[in-house]
Amino acid sequence: MIAGIVLAAGRSRRMGEPKPFLLFRGETFLARAVRTLREGGCDEVVVVAGPEGDARAEEVVAAAREAGARPVHNPAPESEQVDSLRVGLAALAPEADAAVVLPVDVPGIGAATVRALVEAFRARGAPVVRATHRGAHGHPVLFARRLFAELHADPLPEGARTVIRAHAAEVEELPAGEAEVLVDVDTPDDYRRLLREDDARG
Repeated sequence: MIAGIVLAAGRSRRMGEPKPFLLFRGETFLARAVRTLREGGCDEVVVVAGPEGDARAEEVVAAAREAGARPVHNPAPESEQVDSLRVGLAALAPEADAAVVLPVDVPGIGAATVRALVEAFRARGAPVVRATHRGAHGHPVLFARRLFAELHADPLPEGARTVIRAHAAEVEELPAGEAEVLVDVDTPDDYRRLLREDDARG
């Protein structure tokens, strides 16, 4: 089985409002991420929210459940993104063969891109399959179960990139037709640009 992980524990400080609830094409970033992973072939989807009891984190938990995902808490949201990834990996069912990891702030990803990663993994079994566009590395990234222990190991000075680089010769890079695999939304300017460019595409 293939699992999906949505990383949604960040504080959204640069944005000034919670990124999981920003709207894009009529959906919140969070609902869109969960749906995209599901439609792309993920059998279960885990959403990593902030610490238990935090008001914003509990809103993410409720929204994740409403979207059909299973929420889990990262107790230390100030930590690195790889720590949220570790929380998500630890929550996966033992029969998960791989995990497709999608940050909540990359809303332009389509289900076809996720499906291509899943199909590539099933066909060839690379330990890492990642979307690229014109040679640049983007999201999402699929990690095979055999790398889960390495992703939990310390130190990882560059987070998950440390593990990806250690297996560089085995990484399968999958060109994606959509430039959105490179677009993450961190600031209000990023968000306005996303909406403006999407509107221009019609």
